[in-house]
Amino acid sequence: MTTATQTKLPLYVDLDGTLIKSDLLLESFLWLIKSNLLFVFLVPVWLLRGKANLKHQIAIRSDIHPELLPYNKAFLDYLKEQKRIGRKLVLISASNRKLVDAVAKHLGIFDTAIGSDQTTNCSGSCKLARINQDTQAFVYAGDSKIDLAVWQQAEAAITVNTSPSLTKKVANISTIEKHFENNNTRFRDYVRTLRLHQWLKNTLVFLPLALAHELNDPAAIWNAVIAFFCFGLCASSVYLLNDLLDLSSDRQHRSKCHRPLAAGDVPLLSGLLLSPLLLVAAFGLASFLPWEFSFVLAFYYLCTGLYSFVLKRIMLVDVILLAALYTLRIISGAAAISVVPSFWLLAFSMFLFFSLAVVKRYTELDYLRAAGIAQTQGRGYLAQDLNMMAMFGCASAFLSVMVFALYINNEDTREQYLTPEILWLICPLLLYTVTRIWLLAARGKIEEDPIVFALKDRVSQIITLVCGILLWAANLDWRALLL
Repeated sequence: MTTATQTKLPLYVDLDGTLIKSDLLLESFLWLIKSNLLFVFLVPVWLLRGKANLKHQIAIRSDIHPELLPYNKAFLDYLKEQKRIGRKLVLISASNRKLVDAVAKHLGIFDTAIGSDQTTNCSGSCKLARINQDTQAFVYAGDSKIDLAVWQQAEAAITVNTSPSLTKKVANISTIEKHFENNNTRFRDYVRTLRLHQWLKNTLVFLPLALAHELNDPAAIWNAVIAFFCFGLCASSVYLLNDLLDLSSDRQHRSKCHRPLAAGDVPLLSGLLLSPLLLVAAFGLASFLPWEFSFVLAFYYLCTGLYSFVLKRIMLVDVILLAALYTLRIISGAAAISVVPSFWLLAFSMFLFFSLAVVKRYTELDYLRAAGIAQTQGRGYLAQDLNMMAMFGCASAFLSVMVFALYINNEDTREQYLTPEILWLICPLLLYTVTRIWLLAARGKIEEDPIVFALKDRVSQIITLVCGILLWAANLDWRALLL
C-alpha cells in the first residue's frame, strides 16, 4: 500500500503513552487521593467489579486539566498536519470516556473520541472490536505491546515511543507508516527525580556532632554518616510523593514544570514504586542507629505526609512546618550520636529556617505578581501578601542572630569554649548572610530553594567556612598561646 493510500485511511490514535507522555488512570488516581486520602480504601472495592468500573469511579470524582498534560509534541504536530490535509482522526483509549473526551475537546483535531465506560475496558481485543464496528481498513498509532492485536489487523502502523524489540515485532506484522523515536527514561532523569542535590540540606545532621565536640570519635562520625543517608533516602521518598501529588501545580510553575514526573520524562508508575522502596531502605538503614533516631525519622515522615496532603495549602502553617522539618534534621543528628541538642541551637534553627522558608514563598509570590496572577496554585497565599511575607522573613532572620548572640553570653557556652569571645565575630557574618539572601530575593535573583542556593552559593560557602574556623578557634586557649 502506498503512502498516499495510507493517508486516506482513518487514523486511530492511542492516548496514554502515545499522545501524552503519561497515564490518565494514574493521573486521575493521584488527583483523587490528593483531594481525599480516604478514597484509597475504596479502590479495592471498585476493582472487584472490574478495571473498567475502577477507571469510571476514579474519573467521575477527579478533575484532570487536559491543557496541562505532557503531550508528545512531535507526534501531536504530525497529527495536526494529518488533520490539515483532511485525514480522519479518531482518539481511542483504554482511559475512561470522560477523560478521553476532555482531551479530544481540548485539542480540537479529532473527529471522534472513544474510551472505556463503566462496564467495558477499551483495551487490546476490545479496542480492536470497537474499531471494527466503524471500519475494517485503518491505520493505528500506539506504543504498547498490548496493541499488537490492533496493529496486526491495521493496514499500517505508527509506532510512538516503542522499544526497538517492539518496533521490530510491529514491522513483522504490519507496514510502519511512521516511527517516532523512543524517548526512554534516562538515568539522569531518575537522579533529577530523586533530587540528590537536595541532600545537601541533610548535612544539618552533622551540626550536633560538631557542636558537641565529637569530631574525634569515629563511632559518632559513622553514626552521623548513616543518619545523613537515612535522611537522604527518606527525603527522596518524600520528594517523589510530593511531585506525584503536585503534577498539575508543578506544570503551571515556571521551573517546576521541567521536573521529570511533571514533564513525563519519568513514568508515574516508577515514581509510585520508588517512593515506598526508598522509605523502606531509609528505615532499614536506620536500624543500625539508636532507636531515638528512628523515632525522629518516623516523625519527620509523618510531618511531611501531613504537609503534602493538607498543611501545604494553609498559609503560614506551611512555612512553620518547613522550618520545623529543618530543625528535625538537627534533632535527628543529635539522636544518632546520643546527645541532647541545646535549647539555643533549636531556637536558632527555628528562627533561621522559618526566615529561609518564607524566602521560598516570597520568590513564588514575586513571580506571581510579575505574571499578573492573583493567587498561588494549591497554596494559601495571594500576590498582595508579598510585602508582609518579607517583613515576617526579615524579622525572623534578625531574631535568629539575636538568639545566637544570647547563646554566646550563656554560662554553659562559656564552659564549653576556652575563648568564647571569638564567637562574637560570627554575628556580623550571620547578619550579612541573611540580609544578603533577602536582598537577592527582592531583586529576583533567587529562583530555587534558598537553602540549596546558600549551600551552592560561593559567598555563602566562604562565610560558612569562616564560621567553622571561628568555632574551631573558640576552642583554643588563646591567652595561654599568646603568653
